[in-house]
Amino acid sequence: MQSDGMASSGAGDQLDRFAAELAFELDGFQRRACAALESGHGVLVCAPTGAGKTVVGEFAVHLALASGGKCFYTTPLKALSNQKHNDFVARYGKEQIGLLTGDQSVNGHAPVVVMTTEVLRNMLYADSPTLQGLSYVVMDEVHFLADRMRGAVWEEVILHLPDDVRLVSLSATVSNAEEFGGWIQTVRGDTTVVVDEHRPVPLWQHMLVGKRIFDLFDYAAHGPGERKHAVVDPNLLRHIANRREADRLSDWQPRRKGPGRPGRTGFYRPPSRPDVVRMLDADGLLPAITFVFSRVGCEAAVAQCLRSPLRLTTDEDRAKIAEVIDHRCGDLEDSDLAVLGYYEWREALLRGIAAHHAGMLPVFRHTVEELFTGGLIRAVFATETLALGINMPARTVVLERLVKFNGEQHLPLTPGEYTQLTGRAGRRGIDIEGHAVVLWNPGEEISEPAEVAGLASTRTFPLRSSFAPSYNMTINLVNRVGPEQAHRLLEQSFAQYQADRSVVSLVRGVERGQQMLDEVAAELGGHDAPVLEYARLREQISQRERAQARASRLQRREAVNDALTALRRGDIITITHGRRGGLAVVLEAARDSADPRPLVLTENRWAGRISSADYSGATPPVGSMTLPKRIEHRQPRVRRDLASALRSAAAGLSVPGDRRGKRGEGPDVDPELVALREKMRRHPVHRESDREARVRTAERYLRIERDNAALQKKVAAATNSLARTFDRIVGLLTERGFIEQTDGDPTVTDDGRLLARIYSESDLLVAECLRTDAWTGLREAELAAVLSAVLYETRGGDGPGAPRNEQIPTPKLRQALHTTRRLSAALRADEHRHRITLSREPDDGFVAAIYRWASSGDLVTALAAADAEGSGSPLSPGDFVRWCRQVLDLLDQVRNAAPQPELRATAKRAIDAIRRGVVAVDAG
Repeated sequence: MQSDGMASSGAGDQLDRFAAELAFELDGFQRRACAALESGHGVLVCAPTGAGKTVVGEFAVHLALASGGKCFYTTPLKALSNQKHNDFVARYGKEQIGLLTGDQSVNGHAPVVVMTTEVLRNMLYADSPTLQGLSYVVMDEVHFLADRMRGAVWEEVILHLPDDVRLVSLSATVSNAEEFGGWIQTVRGDTTVVVDEHRPVPLWQHMLVGKRIFDLFDYAAHGPGERKHAVVDPNLLRHIANRREADRLSDWQPRRKGPGRPGRTGFYRPPSRPDVVRMLDADGLLPAITFVFSRVGCEAAVAQCLRSPLRLTTDEDRAKIAEVIDHRCGDLEDSDLAVLGYYEWREALLRGIAAHHAGMLPVFRHTVEELFTGGLIRAVFATETLALGINMPARTVVLERLVKFNGEQHLPLTPGEYTQLTGRAGRRGIDIEGHAVVLWNPGEEISEPAEVAGLASTRTFPLRSSFAPSYNMTINLVNRVGPEQAHRLLEQSFAQYQADRSVVSLVRGVERGQQMLDEVAAELGGHDAPVLEYARLREQISQRERAQARASRLQRREAVNDALTALRRGDIITITHGRRGGLAVVLEAARDSADPRPLVLTENRWAGRISSADYSGATPPVGSMTLPKRIEHRQPRVRRDLASALRSAAAGLSVPGDRRGKRGEGPDVDPELVALREKMRRHPVHRESDREARVRTAERYLRIERDNAALQKKVAAATNSLARTFDRIVGLLTERGFIEQTDGDPTVTDDGRLLARIYSESDLLVAECLRTDAWTGLREAELAAVLSAVLYETRGGDGPGAPRNEQIPTPKLRQALHTTRRLSAALRADEHRHRITLSREPDDGFVAAIYRWASSGDLVTALAAADAEGSGSPLSPGDFVRWCRQVLDLLDQVRNAAPQPELRATAKRAIDAIRRGVVAVDAG
């Protein structure tokens, strides 16, 4: 596996040369991984954040350059790619280093190219000539393959890379590293797994209670890295107990809230964000990153600090910060600065404070990163996206809460998430130790010391594959390797590897169950013993009887609900259940037909709402009476007079007795049940003297049989599940003409080759729109707008709202959106029929905004149009730019793939119309 250039030098020569150029000594795990790489092995390195695992990837770059080969360095994020590109250019010179991120293409034929993982996946499917001479691929942050939306890309690359390419996989610490390494070894050959859990900068865990910072653990008993016998600091527990006692005692001192309103404000008040920063500063714990888990929360935290006198910078710092801001933001239009929130953002930076989240303008976010890594920003309030590989370590990490919203619900942080976030604490080469501080919140059980200690000391966060065939993946596999080899490739995925390992224990369970069945069958006289047939008959009868009983109960419940819903004001009824039994008059009809509860007054003066628990509905109202227009049924005198009037009104009526219990009685009218009972009575076993004893044994046989069938179903679901999904997708694509059968073998059609060039979550819908001329004849702003509908996703998890035609700027665009939605509905119907996961529906939430931007380039108008859509929270400038760049990416694919020359030309003009102003600034 070694190249000739490598073989000519002695083992370890290149590692010695590489190490001699470094400003620090290599750690043991770094040396082991680099030595394995130089020996011709692939490597998987799992190490904590900040441990220096990227050094191994940098050694792969060194080896490629030394041997005259090529190295691709892949990352999951464009920002990471840009960062790594800058590092390599500073080290090796710009002639040696290229960058490919979709947004940017710089020196793509260089011997070392940094790229996003998707770019490499697309190269592999296109058989790009750039792959020639490739000897190393570094996959930074390879644990991204667990990502639900994008994770499959990592597995596609690992499976498709040529065999002679050595793979360097760099992962955060995962508890199943050996399993992951075992899979890579299976599909890539000789792979060395290097796991290191040692943090080069020790991490101390703390809790902030009020205005005091406590150690989370009793560090007198063990060091910061010793997790096995970690004990919560007794001083922390004692202080919280005292706080709770003080809070309890404050219950005896009621206070007034507002003018004349009694109430009590809580005794405990968590410190404000400016106070927390001041405390950290006083203890020498800045710079700090505070994770807030909400974009709005991050911005609110900065606003709170700005309203306070907090200032964390010197005059010299402020001058340097201003210089960086002016350099980074000089290309922004003056007219856009106010709507971008530039002035408040700048003032916060000058005071050493910043937010960091995905909703920020990219140029703002990158400025914050530069200033923070340069030591000029001292306090950053960030969402968890900062923890995903951006190189922004701090001395301290603060967690305000241990609960975050995942788009659907609020969930506690997992141990893996906690470790990823707190892993940012401690700057290698700068800090001798890092600190993690969790704020105590008495209202949240998850922030209690025992819970926090559990998160901080747990090491079980396994890597789980999210791999599944997509339309684009399927069409490319059929085109490149054919269905048989595609099946084999899918069977080699990490997803199937994990599924197959889980199947092992299930198969053992099936084997044990079969052995037990054989033993019981021997007692009964074989697997086809008559008593088994008899027991099955009895089981069928029992199931039928239970189903009939359920149906009867449901019918009775529906009948009672109908009777309650039908009651009207003034009806006189007989309450048939419970201690309220007797006559009653309806004062108010039921409001909710799903759970009808009319208000009644009984002859015994009780007033309240009744339900099916009180009233059987077996008898209709016995009569009615006239009621006053307004009845104060809560007043005893009113209830007394009304009960008297009820008795008088009922005196002349004939009140039937309760006919409860008579319903449902009568002959069994289910002919199938009658036939089953008759068959059972005629069965020979029915007349045997030891029948019940033998039937009990037969019933045990049937229970084991049921359990075994359930296990076998699980085995079938896990085995070859990806291949079955692939076959279903092939079936749907064949129906739609993207694949055709030639002599029994599927081959890709021209339409299929079009689909193979579309890389989008809505790939098949885009291909359908392109081949059916759904978007032909649109102007550039209209094309950008309709493309946004297949990409955009309204924040908040509510999904796309109903389209509002009056907000669609032009009739042509309205028609194109209508056609796109119609094609989407037809596709989803086909997916449902083929049992394929449904594609997402088009979302019009960004249509007006990008149309205005592409038409005018006016940011204020575009953002106003986004807010006018009314689809969730207002669109931030950062989100606006992010969605514009996603539309640019898809427009570029349309420009290259569309079969209509006119549409390709329109896509090119649309790209120029969008890539300007704030969208073009700092496009990395």
